[in-house]
Amino acid sequence: MRFIFDRDTWQEIFGSIRKNKVRTVITIIGVLWGIFVYIALSGATKGLDNGFEKEFQGIANNSMFIWTQRTSIPYAGFKIGRTIRLKLGDVEDLKNKLPEIQFIAPRNVMGVFGGAPPTVSRGTKYGTYPVFGDYPVVDKISKKKIYEGGRFLNEMDIVKERRVCVIGERVRNDLFDKDEDPVGNFVKLNNVYLQVIGVYKKSENVDFEGDSALMLPYTTYRKIFNTGEDVGWMAIAAYEDVDIVALEKDVKNLLKRRHKVHPDDERAFGGFNLGEAFSKLFGFARGLNFLSLFVGMATIIAGVIAIGNILLISVKERTRELGVRRALGATPAEVRGQILLESVFLTLVAGIMGIILGAMVLALINMMTQGGGDFPYTNPTVPIPYILGALLIMIGLGTLIGLIPAQRAVNIKPIDALREE
Repeated sequence: MRFIFDRDTWQEIFGSIRKNKVRTVITIIGVLWGIFVYIALSGATKGLDNGFEKEFQGIANNSMFIWTQRTSIPYAGFKIGRTIRLKLGDVEDLKNKLPEIQFIAPRNVMGVFGGAPPTVSRGTKYGTYPVFGDYPVVDKISKKKIYEGGRFLNEMDIVKERRVCVIGERVRNDLFDKDEDPVGNFVKLNNVYLQVIGVYKKSENVDFEGDSALMLPYTTYRKIFNTGEDVGWMAIAAYEDVDIVALEKDVKNLLKRRHKVHPDDERAFGGFNLGEAFSKLFGFARGLNFLSLFVGMATIIAGVIAIGNILLISVKERTRELGVRRALGATPAEVRGQILLESVFLTLVAGIMGIILGAMVLALINMMTQGGGDFPYTNPTVPIPYILGALLIMIGLGTLIGLIPAQRAVNIKPIDALREE
């Protein structure tokens, strides 16, 4: 190992590089391009992955939403175009018969799907806002961030039909003074006074209610708007290992049987499967990760092979020099070590340059995407262990490919080398 720190060894390596500057630069670019492509693509993919996670944080990934529409096939004596109403009994039946369901939240709303939003007032201030009727479990499917000092709906609000509400930031800003704490105060809805128990924060991510809504206990909403057992739609979250697409079919089939809908009627129940959308998005991200790994490794291997070819040419050109060294007493190990060291050195330099260039590009992408926008993208990075792993693979390949010209150099016989012109 002493030859690694030997000054003469490095002088010979740099001398060889100087003799073939253009060839060496082109080879280094080929190798650094491989690790650069890997880092740039992997980091960009991670940024996309992070963006989607941030966009949907607080929302159960393996979830879906089910609502009713009109029937498209006559069945059991009912005509086509029949309107179906979901009921609270449907919720209980789904929970009892489909153990794959982790959470299910029946929901009602006034002022979103047709019809004007109700007027909500406080003193001389008023506005029109959507009003939701909810169970506390909805917070487990779509998390609400509540300002300090307030709370979300709880089970006692449901049981006692409390006249309370959670309001959005915009409602607070419209109906309350700037320095006034709305928690504990009252707002008026349809001549019913509701006590504010919490204010939820405006979300920068996907939000079904927005920041201008009131959320009431389901039972209180039912009394105010006289909805009885009717349910507007259901938010359903499954356990993580459940096939959400299959569960959606099971849910709709069970509802079809309960409401006497033809088994082949695909229009009677509408739905949005967020879990399926997540699966496709993350599958796309995994595909990009694999592509970045494949393209990066292929480019690295091609570059390392180019280094091997450069060294083979170098050995050919230095046949006489190597023969003289052998004649003067250089051992095969010393000759082999010098060629291998040159291969590893070129690979290491190319790898470090590729890492630096990739990091600069990711930093530039991160700077350009920090301003926000409609496209979910944030913090494109590659874990340090992955980068070091790619660099070690490059060095390993550089060592292996260097064995070919190194062995060629060792096989040169001094007497034959001295005959070379």
